[in-house]
Amino acid sequence: MTGTHVEVLVEEPSMEAALRLIIPKIIGSLSFDVYPFQGKDDLLKKLPERLRGYANWLPPDYRIMVIVDRDDEDCDELKQRLEQAARDAGLTTRTQTGGPSYQIVNRLAIEELEAWYFGDWEAVRAAYPRVAATIPNSAKYRDPDAIKGGTWEAFERVLQRIEYFDSGLRKIEAARAIAPHMDPERNRSRSFQVLRAALLEMVPT
Repeated sequence: MTGTHVEVLVEEPSMEAALRLIIPKIIGSLSFDVYPFQGKDDLLKKLPERLRGYANWLPPDYRIMVIVDRDDEDCDELKQRLEQAARDAGLTTRTQTGGPSYQIVNRLAIEELEAWYFGDWEAVRAAYPRVAATIPNSAKYRDPDAIKGGTWEAFERVLQRIEYFDSGLRKIEAARAIAPHMDPERNRSRSFQVLRAALLEMVPT
């Protein structure tokens, strides 16, 4: 079952800024909205109540997507926490149904929004032309979802070496600069492609 509208819940405003520019490239004219929280802890704390609210009014052709950074948590445990919140609210999840007839889908951004930037380095270079084209060839950056030591910190270091963001990465500004150049089909981040696949499944054919 496809949808007519997607409600997207994210941890923070930079993810909101990026997704408002990226999602239309994936779902075309399908209606959507993005709601940021004040960090991961805030989202996880408020999620059960938010989902119970949705359960009271959600039309059958609306979908909810929850996107949470894995950070250092166990993927399975975090996913189960999200799934349990949905079940407790009486909402049917994508994992439960195993198919397109669901109300909510939970997705993990394995190593933060910045992993998606490393996955589409052409978009980063379009926004910040002094960045070296060879960065993705380096072993430590080759797998965007496996960058060690914090992905946003790694991204900040790469940009600061060529005198961007000398006073620190401004995440919302970077999102608004990079996202317009991103091509969802070419992104090398597996977590991004899983997100893209979930969104495409919602699009009427």
